[in-house]
Amino acid sequence: MKASEVKRGNVVEHDGKVYQVRDIERSSAQGRSGNVTFRFIMYSVPGGVKCDLSLRSEDEIKETEVTRRAVGFSYKDGDAFVFMDSEDYTQYTLDADVVGDAAGYIVDGIEGCYVQIIDENPVAVQLPASVILEVIDTAPELKGATATKRPKPAKLSTGIEIQVPEYIRTGEMIHVSTLTGEFGGRA
Repeated sequence: MKASEVKRGNVVEHDGKVYQVRDIERSSAQGRSGNVTFRFIMYSVPGGVKCDLSLRSEDEIKETEVTRRAVGFSYKDGDAFVFMDSEDYTQYTLDADVVGDAAGYIVDGIEGCYVQIIDENPVAVQLPASVILEVIDTAPELKGATATKRPKPAKLSTGIEIQVPEYIRTGEMIHVSTLTGEFGGRA
C-alpha cells in the first residue's frame, strides 16, 4: 500500500519487523516539488518499541494481516498473562515483556480487551481506553488546604502510581486512561 493510504491502527512491516501505527503526521513540501511527507509513529508488535518512519506519499509499505480476537483476562501464570477468547474459549498466553506497560491496567473482570494474532501466535494485547482501578494508598486530604487542586500520588491495586486530585481517598475506585495513565474521575 502507498504511504498516503496508511491509517492509524494499521499493522505494517518495516525492516523485517512488524509495527502498529499509533500516530501519523502529514507535512506538505515547501515550494513546487509537491512531495508530501508522512511521519509514522509506530510501536513494534510484540515488544512495544517505538519507531519513527518518514515516507513520501508514493512510497510503498507492506501491510501485515493481523487477527483481533475479543478476550477476557483469566489469570496470571507466573509473569505471564492468560486471556480467554470470548467466543471459542481458546486461551492465549502473553509474556510480561509482550504485555509491557499494559500490565498496570489489567485486573480481574476487565472487559473490552483484544489479543492481536499474527500467524496463529498472540503478539499483543489491546486494552479498552480506560479501566477502573482501586486506590490502595494515598495521602489523606489536607483540611484547610487552599482551593487550588494540587494533584497527589496514589498507588493503585495493580501496583502503578498515578497523580489524583486531593479529594480522592484510599479505597476509592477510579477511572484511569490506558493511553495516558491519567486520572479520569471516580468510578
